[in-house]
Amino acid sequence: MKKDRILVTGGTGYIGSHTVVELQNAGYPVVIIDNLSNSNRNVLDGIERITGIRPDFVEADCTDMDALKKLFADYPDIKGIINFAASKAVGESVQKPILYYRNNLNTLLNLLDLMGPNGVKGIVFSSSCTVYGEPDENPVTEQSPIKKATSPYGNTKQISEEIITDVINSGAPFKSVILRYF
Repeated sequence: MKKDRILVTGGTGYIGSHTVVELQNAGYPVVIIDNLSNSNRNVLDGIERITGIRPDFVEADCTDMDALKKLFADYPDIKGIINFAASKAVGESVQKPILYYRNNLNTLLNLLDLMGPNGVKGIVFSSSCTVYGEPDENPVTEQSPIKKATSPYGNTKQISEEIITDVINSGAPFKSVILRYF
């Protein structure tokens, strides 16, 4: 049985590339979009060495709506997205908050905007434990309350989760999963 194509944004990053390996090993065709701001093209060689398959790759920024539209036109069979494309350094986010808000939020908004018209069935969003702010107790569980973020990075993750919830609650024709990890 042919498996659906998965788009992995930020797929040449550390977590993204490991995810691509697992997807390909499980038989999923993958296309990666990455602007290589936090990784490099050589990662594709490593993925190919491990899996025997070189994933399709588009070098572009997910904040570029025209590039995303072209990607969906070139790969009309994308049925799922795993979104790892984000600026992710807490300290840097304090120094460059506009960069973090622009990159992290516009990436998500662009993807969500294109999912329905392109028949994408679901998105997995890479969130963060930073949504728990300064937790009352450890270990943190999924039942722990979300608290005010302590950095612009954490705030982009909180806002992104709220956006996804609102879009799904509006009756979007797709599903979502939010991953929070440490």
